[in-house]
Amino acid sequence: MQRLLVIEDQLKLRRNLQQLLEKEGYEVVTSGTGEDGYYHATTEHFDGVVLDLSLPGRDGLQVLEDLRKHGSNVPVMILTARDSVDDRVDGLDGGADDYLVKPFAHAELLARIRALLRRGRGGAVTMLRAEDVEIDVILRRVTRGGSEIELSQREYELLEYLLRHKNTNVTREMLSRDVWKEPGGVMTNAIEVCVNGLRKKIEADDATPLIRTVRGVGYSVRDRS
Repeated sequence: MQRLLVIEDQLKLRRNLQQLLEKEGYEVVTSGTGEDGYYHATTEHFDGVVLDLSLPGRDGLQVLEDLRKHGSNVPVMILTARDSVDDRVDGLDGGADDYLVKPFAHAELLARIRALLRRGRGGAVTMLRAEDVEIDVILRRVTRGGSEIELSQREYELLEYLLRHKNTNVTREMLSRDVWKEPGGVMTNAIEVCVNGLRKKIEADDATPLIRTVRGVGYSVRDRS
């Protein structure tokens, strides 16, 4: 059984994360402070660490820096409300292997943890690609064929989500819950308007269509075989 350490100072979220991860079959140890988390991380074996940044005492970046100085190669995912480019760069440059912003979808968190544990200490995923479209997730920069494309925040979030779920069908329910943060209903009209706007930008000048409509389901982005 793989062991995870969750360092998170919000009690309710810490308990929710523990329950979610234990349900997936992980052994979970939790800590509410940077000092306590660092102690566990340096005195016990873990396959991965989920680390908040805003911690009492020793903050998350300091914990991460000290772990790397200590020689620890444990894979670390930062889970935080800090969503600026500078924060992401600081976290990844500080030694994190992935960076996920709150609020987050449970399915995405679990998928990222699985990927983190599969690759071990192999570097963070900072680029997403499909066809000739690339997203730099740190700089939030989108290019197609090397040319930068300006997107609104929502269009960017939609495209990033579709590329993270490349080669699978993404339902409108998933988009409503995870991108629009509206778990109680499906934002069909808003989603369609955003998809159409994104298509006009990403598929301009007779570029190969990237976003496919899956009738009765939602959308998908797939690489050509």
